[in-house]
Amino acid sequence: MARTISIGKQGFEDLRAKGYFYVDKTSFVSDWWREGDDVTLVCRPRRFGKTLNLDTVRCFLSTEYAGRGEELFGGLRVWDDPSMRALQGTVPVIFVSFARVKQSSFEDMLKRINTILTNAVREHGYLRGWEGLTEVDRARLNAVDDTMDAVTCADVPNLLCDLLRRYWGIKPVVLLDEYDAPMQQAWTHGFWGEATDFMRDLMNSTFKTNESLGRGLITGVTRVSRESIFSDLNNLTVVTTSVPLYQTAFGFTQSEVDDVLVEFGREDMRQRVCDWYDGFVFDGVSSIYNPWSITHFLRYGVFDAYWANTSSNSLVSSVVRRGGRVLKRDFEELMRGGRISKIIDEQVVFSELDGRPDAVWALLLAAGYLRAPGPVPEDVVHTPRPLELTNREVQATFDRMVEGWFQDASDDYDDLCTAILAGDAETATDCLAEVVYACASSFDVAGRPSRRNAPERFYHGLVLGLLAKLRGRYSVESNRESGYGRYDVALVPTDGATGTDSAAVIEFKVFDPRHEETLEDTCVRALAQIESKHYVAGLVERGIARERIHVYGMGFRGKECLVELEPAQ
Repeated sequence: MARTISIGKQGFEDLRAKGYFYVDKTSFVSDWWREGDDVTLVCRPRRFGKTLNLDTVRCFLSTEYAGRGEELFGGLRVWDDPSMRALQGTVPVIFVSFARVKQSSFEDMLKRINTILTNAVREHGYLRGWEGLTEVDRARLNAVDDTMDAVTCADVPNLLCDLLRRYWGIKPVVLLDEYDAPMQQAWTHGFWGEATDFMRDLMNSTFKTNESLGRGLITGVTRVSRESIFSDLNNLTVVTTSVPLYQTAFGFTQSEVDDVLVEFGREDMRQRVCDWYDGFVFDGVSSIYNPWSITHFLRYGVFDAYWANTSSNSLVSSVVRRGGRVLKRDFEELMRGGRISKIIDEQVVFSELDGRPDAVWALLLAAGYLRAPGPVPEDVVHTPRPLELTNREVQATFDRMVEGWFQDASDDYDDLCTAILAGDAETATDCLAEVVYACASSFDVAGRPSRRNAPERFYHGLVLGLLAKLRGRYSVESNRESGYGRYDVALVPTDGATGTDSAAVIEFKVFDPRHEETLEDTCVRALAQIESKHYVAGLVERGIARERIHVYGMGFRGKECLVELEPAQ
């Protein structure tokens, strides 16, 4: 009989005590302990079992669970090792998670972290009655509350380590989960500087200048720049997805997925499960699955973007939406199922996301939206790596994300697509004007007057919207060779030469006051380019009848726009 799947439980003790579904990852405890590193940072995408693995480490090591080894770990891999058995329940542990630090201001972020660290102290409440406390110790403990300032807050883990070492006679282990959640919020909401200063102090006090620290284990999605919060941590071992450590400790392997599909009687869906949820690659180990999506599929039997739906994807949406023309074109290629090649610096520098496209790709790779198939190159710094969307779940996620960019003008956007395919330029103009008015500022379309290319951020966002909206029925192509040049956009029906759906070729032009007096002139220039460069030829060569192809010139002047349809041939 298949085990019961409990959705959302991240506590090891609860899963084991109640016999819920659990895939044995306890070998991570022994593997990490034997490596002997002072402080380890493991970077993996969200919902990959980071919290559960850290809690497993806590339950195995912590003095709180002394004498419960057989009960909790009997039959699991770590318990098969006699040397590890002797370690169980002998080490004081501090467990802190920043997963719920989602505030939009530094003040609120600090309040949340104050609460988290105050609770961490309360979990070791026995210390307050310890006779070994000095008056200074008591004063410092009494200062730990929800209202403490940033300096006091940053020093709390160091204080707690010192007291635990003196109480137990053993240096404690500090486990910090989702360390980068505050940093992502800080970048998204504009308080990066304050957050960086605080987190640098916290990390340094906890993991560098802490003489009472036994070992530290940190998890997160991204490897935030060493120059920001890790500037003083030269004792840090960083395990990204390209490092040959713990490759199968986070996420499900193919054999593990095969086993659970059999257990739940869904082995006939193996290929579809692979298409939807496979694709993650950790240091060349392919076929790693996201546990969150697999467990949801096993429970409900429905294919959906479970993993992606656990986040607003606001950070990813922001960096792509605000990116320039080249970034959006690369993103278009990925959304079509294609592959791009980029040099990846796994050290994400949030402050550079607006100005360095390679930083964006590093973020998308670390977050799990992209995969880099094949072996990790020896010269990672200078060797371009192939990048593609991880799987079908990510494809569906990006479609929804892009459609969300036009949420404020969703009805007009739907009508715009319909009008373009129907050859209705007048309606297309009206709808496009509404879409531009509602959405253009989200793409920084205005820019500075001297930045002639700034509006292209919106135009290529529009292309991405078409791609997501028309997926399945149309292939949306941009910047493709046809005739004697490259058209801006072509909507190619998937029913091909024998179908009845209309096709479209669209050329965007920005009003140029040096050569044009009106937007009509701009559209005429766009149509003339389509004609002179024979852009339609490529579609005709595919067997699409000329009368099925609508040809448009779209002119833009700030938020003014005009759509002109080529006269019937």
